[in-house]
Amino acid sequence: MATVFDEIKRVFQKNDNGLNQLIAINLIVFAVLVILNVFSTLFGMRGAFEVIFAQFSIPPQFGAFLTKPWTLITYSFAHSLSDIFHILFNLLFLFWFGRLIVEFLGSHKLTNLYVLGAISGGLLYLIFYNLIPFFVQRADTVSGMVGASAAVYAVMIGASTLLPNYSFHLIFLGPVKIKYIAAFYIFISFMGSVGPNAGGNIAHLGGALMGFLYIKQLQNGMDLGKPVQAFLDFFRGLINPSKKMKVSYKTPKFTSSKEDSSITSPTQDQIDQILDKIAEKGYESLSSKEKEMLFNFGKEKN
Repeated sequence: MATVFDEIKRVFQKNDNGLNQLIAINLIVFAVLVILNVFSTLFGMRGAFEVIFAQFSIPPQFGAFLTKPWTLITYSFAHSLSDIFHILFNLLFLFWFGRLIVEFLGSHKLTNLYVLGAISGGLLYLIFYNLIPFFVQRADTVSGMVGASAAVYAVMIGASTLLPNYSFHLIFLGPVKIKYIAAFYIFISFMGSVGPNAGGNIAHLGGALMGFLYIKQLQNGMDLGKPVQAFLDFFRGLINPSKKMKVSYKTPKFTSSKEDSSITSPTQDQIDQILDKIAEKGYESLSSKEKEMLFNFGKEKN
């Protein structure tokens, strides 16, 4: 019988499995911190735990941040240990919207977008707490920030920018276009930017801005995530230098007639039309030619 560790190992051994890997990392970090929190409290070692937790929490003061710059990333993989809904809702939204990014742009794009969203959210958080009077006055009362929300907002807004008319079926409401879901949560974060969780909501907006810019630049032929992908590939190479990842694709054969020449190199307008058709009628409504065009586009983007 496979153990939990075997299941986790398989998640990270699979290629193009970014969504499950991001969810797994968040869950693993949460579980480890919960265990450390409980045992450190039981045995009177709270000080040691707080030092560990601080390595994941991004501080509001720029000077403090310079002493632990890695928190610009690590904060997006840790969550509140006193509120289970913090991690629950973040991972649910990551799963729902992340599936769309993976389906239409590929696993690597999702990972890149998550990391870029975390960075942009963290940077905006630092900028506000060091330059904006309302936040500067409160910086000393804030211990730091954790949570994947900024990264998840980047994924949510990225998916909504790519497929604005795609609908989710919500309880009591029925089908709702994701552009309206995204707009609602942006408004909520904007409203909360002067509330009790002001810094967190500012980070949400920073992630959302990156999600919009990432997709718009991608549609213009520029991938902002290339540096992130290059670093991750380098890191994977350090961990497993003997194994080179190889992705193979099985594609149906098509004739090379002139009328099908657009299949091999679809334009962005053609892809946008296909995505709109999927949002309105579903994937099964596509013709074989449209499916092949979408497949080739996704392969080029990976």
